[in-house]
Amino acid sequence: MEATYTDIKNALLALAQPERALLASRFFKTAPGQYGEGDQFLGLSMPQQHNIVKQYQNLSLNDTEQLIRDPIHECRMSGLLIWVDQTRKSTSIQQTSILNRYLANRRYINNWDLVDISCYHILGQYMITNDRSILYDLANENYLWSQRMAIVSTFAFIRLGQFSDTFAIAELLLTHKHDLIHKAVGWMLREVGKRNADALEEFLHDHVQYMSRTALRYAIERFDVARRRYYLGLR
Repeated sequence: MEATYTDIKNALLALAQPERALLASRFFKTAPGQYGEGDQFLGLSMPQQHNIVKQYQNLSLNDTEQLIRDPIHECRMSGLLIWVDQTRKSTSIQQTSILNRYLANRRYINNWDLVDISCYHILGQYMITNDRSILYDLANENYLWSQRMAIVSTFAFIRLGQFSDTFAIAELLLTHKHDLIHKAVGWMLREVGKRNADALEEFLHDHVQYMSRTALRYAIERFDVARRRYYLGLR
């Protein structure tokens, strides 16, 4: 008998740890008005979730989609981990099907860990050989998590030494109001700098005055002390 959404949800529920769940609720800012408002947690660790997911790697697209629409954070995380694993092992047609479902359900991919664990693999890797305009659409969407998807997905290009999309999307998001976007932009710029410090410094030369200090600190984290002080002094 094929596994179902109910099977994996019950397996996750059986490992619930209320004390850890309370800590997770605080860490992921679930209070009224915070970015994770209303999210529900079981208190599972990532290793626990990975162990469960290993048993359900062949879960159907529809059942996985149910997981990703579940109000419990660990269910959504597990569903995304399944799609990541399936994307790595599937044909291009299957990858397209997963990507389309992923984008259609992005309002449920609604915290930074859910975005970061999935978008590079499902969205970024696909865009290496496909039209990348969807990333710009996401960056221009008035939705925090779509915007984070857009910039973090460019990590797939950075790993190939392709920086232009990272710089272009970073530029779109430089004046964003949310700290989680500043951190993501700075993180991706730092990844560029690991591979090509001159390219990062050229971008900083043109944009440092428009960057938040958070984004800048992340971007220059690997610079020597004197160089960090120089760029921070420009802000």
